[in-house]
Amino acid sequence: MTRSSTPSHLKRRSLLAGTAAAGATVLMSPLRAFAQAYPERPITFICPWPAGGTADQSMRALCQVASRVLGQAIAVENKVGASGMIGTKAMASAKPDGYTIGQIPISVTRFSQLGTLQLDPLKDLTYLARTSGQTFGIAAPADSRFKSLQEVVAFAKANPGKVTYAHAGVGGATHVGMEEFALAAGIQFNHVPFKGGADALQAVLGGHVDLLADSSSWAPHVEAGKLKLLATWGERRTPRFKDAPTLKELGFNVVVDAPNGIGAPKGLDPAVAKKLRDAFRVAVAIPEFKLVADKIDAPVLYLDGPDYEKYVAAIYQKETVLIEKLKLKELLKS
Repeated sequence: MTRSSTPSHLKRRSLLAGTAAAGATVLMSPLRAFAQAYPERPITFICPWPAGGTADQSMRALCQVASRVLGQAIAVENKVGASGMIGTKAMASAKPDGYTIGQIPISVTRFSQLGTLQLDPLKDLTYLARTSGQTFGIAAPADSRFKSLQEVVAFAKANPGKVTYAHAGVGGATHVGMEEFALAAGIQFNHVPFKGGADALQAVLGGHVDLLADSSSWAPHVEAGKLKLLATWGERRTPRFKDAPTLKELGFNVVVDAPNGIGAPKGLDPAVAKKLRDAFRVAVAIPEFKLVADKIDAPVLYLDGPDYEKYVAAIYQKETVLIEKLKLKELLKS
């Protein structure tokens, strides 16, 4: 019998192998334990828009359901300003431990290229889920002289820069959507930026601005007869306001839906990201969220994290073209 096959030698080899395996387990256990235990405390969710707006309502509804799935509270914190970019930057700059997540406005693809956001959306974020879109529209006070969008266009052509509209911030979806429409119509507006849709809405309700360009913050006021909806910006008419034509129907090839998404800082542990992705996948599918989404006219447009990341990359390329077409860099300087 050779020495290598003696019982004592076999025993030593076994002990050495066991020690090595135990060492590997010790090295791996903190990461595994962290992922398995997550979340151990409440999660902060940064919403980059004011409380009460449609994006805020949508995100709060999702967080309420996702918190039950995760077994921990998700506290929504509103960090507003710079067309949603202040909150987005705060979220991206947080520690990537899964305890700070937030909404990612799709306009990060635009602002990063315009230089107003020091963040690369293709490298600096972890994408968890695309959740729902928005129903954008143009509304006017009930007593406005404009009874239709055609009347707005006719007046604006005769009076360049005289028609004012309120929107949620320079370079955001509502601002860019209106400027894209103006370009298609051959007219010029005078835009009035606000920190969010809620403030823009109040300015129009107060009679200080001619038109409102926003997602469906106008909806209850249209139903109450305080505002009239002149057009929506989707591919087709929204069922709730089926009498309002789309921009495409009126001959302007402009479609805007700006889907909301949820993300985290870059460097998030993949196992933690998976738990969050799974939680929001469940939340989006629950009827409780669908009821809120329907109430604010937010069509569900769910994509899981990896597919959402591919979508963002595609939009980034489209924005490169749009920035040049609308001369957005010049608009930001004006």
